[in-house]
Amino acid sequence: MRNTPKIRRIAALGTAVLSALALTACGGREAQSGNDQGSKSVTIGYINWDEDVALTNLYRAVLESKGYQVKTQLLDVGPIYAGLAKGDVDLFLDAWLPATHEQYWKQYSSQLEDLGTWYDNATLNLAVPDYVQGVDSIADLKAHAADFGGKITGIEASAGETGIVEKTAIPKYGLDGTITLQNSSTTAMLAALDSSIKDKKPIVVTLWHPHWAYSRYQLKDLKDPQGAMGKGEQLHAIGRKSFGTDFPTLAEVAKNLKLTDEQLGSLEDLIQQAPKGQEKAAAQKWIDQNKAFVDQAFTGL
Repeated sequence: MRNTPKIRRIAALGTAVLSALALTACGGREAQSGNDQGSKSVTIGYINWDEDVALTNLYRAVLESKGYQVKTQLLDVGPIYAGLAKGDVDLFLDAWLPATHEQYWKQYSSQLEDLGTWYDNATLNLAVPDYVQGVDSIADLKAHAADFGGKITGIEASAGETGIVEKTAIPKYGLDGTITLQNSSTTAMLAALDSSIKDKKPIVVTLWHPHWAYSRYQLKDLKDPQGAMGKGEQLHAIGRKSFGTDFPTLAEVAKNLKLTDEQLGSLEDLIQQAPKGQEKAAAQKWIDQNKAFVDQAFTGL
């Protein structure tokens, strides 16, 4: 498998978490002044999901060109919500609502600001390569569990999709005792998917839309007649409490920005192909290719 920027980024997760904890221990960020002109320093937390990596680098490139000092922190989803609630993180661009991040939203929403939806066709899926025969529905996994080594290859244990598969999909389809969810990381899941496809071996993985894997590989989402994986969701930008007061123009940008599948896919693709450390440059290339859209979307900054 090509050593993609995303795979390399996940290696920084532990360091990022420790950095976040150190930041909290030191008392967090200084209070902002309460207006855009005086609040030019912004911390964006992001998870290692491609749409978030892509959008975070888009924001970073645009904001820095407008004179903002942008700090990005790669964290797991739980610490991001906690960081927002504490004020250590200003902005998070990949809140999956209402289902995937439901537990975090219930816990922290009173300390957060919902800045609106920027993508409204997000789905959680169990997927297999299209060459896998006889498995077209989640229900089919029971009879074919041995083909997959008795496991669904998953991602991080803290991910919302992990809980949905473990607590809803597996029991709803009677898969207990025949197939289990193997938690790992997004990187490990993608590596296993790539390896299995190269060898034409069966594999079932936790996946989601939007994701670049659907462009790179021939995959099929397993049908979910019982609705265990939930309905389509929306991707929200959320800020810490008083974000809209401290960053009124930026909050307005977040509320109005919308991306289509085509726009998001092309942005993700450029960043996926970028060498390590060049993700912002890749985002800038996309900005240059989509200048009219970016100028309109980020107007007023």
